[in-house]
Amino acid sequence: MMPTPGDVVLVPFMGAKGIKQRPAIVVSSDLYHSCRPDLILGLLTSQVAYATLSTDYLLQDWHAAGLNVQSVFRCYFTMVHVTAVIAQLGVLSDRDWAEVQARLRLGLAV
Repeated sequence: MMPTPGDVVLVPFMGAKGIKQRPAIVVSSDLYHSCRPDLILGLLTSQVAYATLSTDYLLQDWHAAGLNVQSVFRCYFTMVHVTAVIAQLGVLSDRDWAEVQARLRLGLAV
């Protein structure tokens, strides 16, 4: 099943210390998914103390989205092939998705 915008997925993510599995938010659109085999993902981090940028957003309904700890969306992106998705953890609440979209508009020149 193709993930949709606002889904929280577990993917292999390249970090400073190699590749590790981490949650991310699907930020690419259904239209994009209809013609591309990959996903554009936004980073989620549990480092909430460092969430001080205007493009960071502290998720309010993190547990309902399938996350185990309080998490922050960051305007830090990666792309993975849809087959790289290890699991779908959940879906952002409407209020969290609206706030993530607001941070995307702040962080991207669109």
